[in-house]
Amino acid sequence: MSNSYSSEKSEFCLEGRFIDFVIKDGYKLKGLLLATSEGECYVKLAKHLRAMFDWRLPPGTWLRVVGEKKRDRKSGEVKLKAQQVMAARREWGTQQIQAQRAKTENSCTSSVAEVERPLAKATILVCQKSDCIKRGGDRVCQALKQVLSERGLAEQVTIKATGCMKNCKAGPNVVMPDKSRYTGIQATQVPALIAKHFADVAVSSKQDSLQPMLAPVASTSQYSQ
Repeated sequence: MSNSYSSEKSEFCLEGRFIDFVIKDGYKLKGLLLATSEGECYVKLAKHLRAMFDWRLPPGTWLRVVGEKKRDRKSGEVKLKAQQVMAARREWGTQQIQAQRAKTENSCTSSVAEVERPLAKATILVCQKSDCIKRGGDRVCQALKQVLSERGLAEQVTIKATGCMKNCKAGPNVVMPDKSRYTGIQATQVPALIAKHFADVAVSSKQDSLQPMLAPVASTSQYSQ
């Protein structure tokens, strides 16, 4: 039996307080845990949201989530996949939230897109396990923070320390917001790395340029799942 007959699909729009991120393999963002009026809820994030989500989102933040709901006809299991995540108005009380849900029940996606701004921020992943640390991973983190601050990007880009990226001998390992992966990156090469991925940033000619051996790893499929 095809999936179209074994499951029912529909749109959903819910609001709840952010509890925590759901992470896979120590560093891959998969979804969110939310506290809603019906209890704790897991929402899987669409790929385009995972790449740009703000890792610094504080627990307790009110969020409004719009996406696709899939219900298994046989088991009754329901799965939620977010296509949009917005900051809900914190001053709203229960009555206002219920009223807004009713208002947007049939046109939730369009109405939410008009009134809220997506919580999106570029994220740079840096492995901070022991092997990468020994090879300078901690210095790379510090250099990234400094360069982003100097170029006025600190509010636009966040740095996320991760678990093992399974390429220890080639560390330090860094994954940029577009999923390009770099191995053996050193702190002195960070300015050129930032310039390459943020074209409007000028880099001093005195800084080290990226060497050919530090070109992005050709296969990045494991970071786009």
